[in-house]
Amino acid sequence: MNKPLMAKATAVWLVDNTTLSFKQIADFCGMHELEVQGIADGDVAAGVKGFDPIASNQLDAVEIQKGEKDPRYKLKLKHNPAAEGEEKRRGPRYTPLSKRQDRPAAILWLVKFHPELADAQIAKLVGTTKPTIASIRDRTHWNIQNIQPIDPVALGLAKQSELDAAVQKAAKRKAAEGGAMTDDDRRKLLSTETSLAMSDEPRLPSAIAGLENFSLSRDDDDKPARDDNLDADSFFNLPDADDEDDDDN
Repeated sequence: MNKPLMAKATAVWLVDNTTLSFKQIADFCGMHELEVQGIADGDVAAGVKGFDPIASNQLDAVEIQKGEKDPRYKLKLKHNPAAEGEEKRRGPRYTPLSKRQDRPAAILWLVKFHPELADAQIAKLVGTTKPTIASIRDRTHWNIQNIQPIDPVALGLAKQSELDAAVQKAAKRKAAEGGAMTDDDRRKLLSTETSLAMSDEPRLPSAIAGLENFSLSRDDDDKPARDDNLDADSFFNLPDADDEDDDDN
């Protein structure tokens, strides 16, 4: 969903000039409902001048009237070419102070397990700079001995979908350049859904492929036929009955 231009200023105007619910304003401006409530209480966006969405041709007055009559109605943003791409991030991602110390570990993980990624892609994923990435690639970082590679998704620095998209884009670029992909590279390109759906059955090495049904035991056809007419005399060397009588005499 595209947000209106100057979303927070638009929310300030809607709070001051309409009776729309906080949820309606939040959905229209791409904000959280509590943030809109903070605007109404004066705790958020203090000093921000309201921006009229009707005068800027982003919202019709009829939409506001519909929303005021029905709290469940969602306002519809008018198409504005200038607002396209407003949500797209430009430049490195902003990283909170509490997670900035985790960025070197995430960079080392990406460099180690996804060397096909360009520095610009890594910088965008974890919100870092190219000099920092270069120092970790060259192992000249001041704390390189104490850095352990950790998945940026596990650290909360990037989303799995963003990482998958970056890896696939790098793979297409590598294929266009004529670079050959190894089996390990192809395994890394599997999406999360595909990898979870794969069977847990181990695969045989290619050197012994085709020997799955080989067995060291002999087949039943090679075994000698069993004679069911065997009697006890065949197992013991018992003397004949006539010889026993001669001995007794």
